[in-house]
Amino acid sequence: MPDPERFLGEAYRCLAPGGTLLLTVPFAARWHFIPHDYWRFTPSALDRLLRNSGFLNIRVYARGNALTVACYKTMALILRLVLPDTHSAWGRPFLQLLSLPFVPFLVLLAVLANISLCGAGGDDCLGYTALSEKKSL
Repeated sequence: MPDPERFLGEAYRCLAPGGTLLLTVPFAARWHFIPHDYWRFTPSALDRLLRNSGFLNIRVYARGNALTVACYKTMALILRLVLPDTHSAWGRPFLQLLSLPFVPFLVLLAVLANISLCGAGGDDCLGYTALSEKKSL
């Protein structure tokens, strides 16, 4: 979103008094929705943006930790072999064949990543979830 202040102002306007805003943002993520990936919000940036928009009772939670991020980054590398981005008649099947020994490791990483999401979040995480409230009347 190119203008987060405008978005949050509109969210605040539309929210009922006493209502809660649930917001999630990526952090340790690859460039996505190319070319419209504009921001990486830290907890302090989210707090500041939400406060400046009038929100109260702001809570920011990390989604995952360093283990979660490491698992996801490694899975992204392995998935490039499993699902190669090539249109070569022989290249794609060849890379997929080479990737077969990595598939159990991919599954293990996915399980570890999901288990790590149950633990405490950290500074190195997949993203943040913010909860904030509009002032009651």
